Amino acid sequence: MFKYLKFMSFHIMGLIAIISISLGESYISLGFGFWIAFYLFADMLFGDDVSEPTYQFPKLLTWQLWLALPIVAMITFVSVWHFSQVDVLGYGAWFSNFSGYDILAARENTGVVQHVVLVFFLGLAIGIIGTITGHELTHRTWDPISMLIGRWLLSFSFDANFSIEHVYGHHRYVSTKDDPATAPRGRNVYAHILISTIRGNVSAWNIEKSRLAKKGKGVFSLGNVAIRGYFLSAVLVALSYLMAGLDGLIFFTIAALAGKATLEIVNFMEHYGIVRNPEVPVQPRHSWNTNKRASSWAMFNLTRHSHHHAQGEVPYHELKPYTDAPMMVGGYLTTMVVALIPPLWHKLMTPKVLEWDKKYASKEELELANIANQKSGLAAFENTHYQVSVSKIKQATA
Repeated sequence: MFKYLKFMSFHIMGLIAIISISLGESYISLGFGFWIAFYLFADMLFGDDVSEPTYQFPKLLTWQLWLALPIVAMITFVSVWHFSQVDVLGYGAWFSNFSGYDILAARENTGVVQHVVLVFFLGLAIGIIGTITGHELTHRTWDPISMLIGRWLLSFSFDANFSIEHVYGHHRYVSTKDDPATAPRGRNVYAHILISTIRGNVSAWNIEKSRLAKKGKGVFSLGNVAIRGYFLSAVLVALSYLMAGLDGLIFFTIAALAGKATLEIVNFMEHYGIVRNPEVPVQPRHSWNTNKRASSWAMFNLTRHSHHHAQGEVPYHELKPYTDAPMMVGGYLTTMVVALIPPLWHKLMTPKVLEWDKKYASKEELELANIANQKSGLAAFENTHYQVSVSKIKQATA
């Protein structure tokens, strides 16, 4: 039974978010701090999960994914509720009567600092509960219910069209220059958030435009999945405005963009610096992997990224740990924190990327690595050049 329950951790964390945000005042910071501390220290304390259990009732695991939608919707509701001038749907009165704690008074006493924390809290919740679960569901292109729920989850970060670009673009071009989500050597995460967001949306639009053209349909039509994706997010923005006016709209927009930024940070660290010969199928070595227990359970084995990219159609509970794959610096949240500090990121990751070249790269990929090194803008890469021959590969460091 535990093998099913272990993936319920994010449901529990979602409940903690709902309660702490509802309580308002310093409870918002306490809830956010607990989230950060739990994922950072749990990965350090609980080690790796390399188990490969079999599941007799995989539908239960799908229902766990579906539950993400009401959870992220409720977290968003209570967050936007803080900016309303009225007690929307009588939520404050109900919670106060149920708990004996006056959250309406607490809302009045919640200041700007806590509102700023709330932006990051909601953004992280959208990124983990919404985007990561939406990612898994929108890979199930054969299941219309999962696709619908997945796209709604992604719409909370203005990114329903991730379901287009990711499945039909990213998985095809990963670790090549044609992939918006793959960060080249030397790029920092802040530049990547902006570049990948723009290029990813352009790619999604072009993929959908090409699909419609093959069917003889115009790009501006009801059949355009990209336009429908923008509409889903517009509905959420409108609901935020109806709940809390301009303040609610601005708050939700910023939090949604923070959720999108969370996704791009994850993209950044999953493929940073890796190169691939476009003529070669994607293999486990073309992604950074981690088997940290807490991250794996909270993120539905997204951490087993090497297998995910080698076989994108495999559901999360069947992904293999691939212990011999390239490994991140830690669990997902730990690696995210490192990525947010560019000097630390480059200090830790540059040796890992160079090790990847020596351990995993093919002859053709070493040639690509030479080009990437010279474009990186970092001395450690620029001073490394690989002499490639048919019989053997030598590394020469200037």
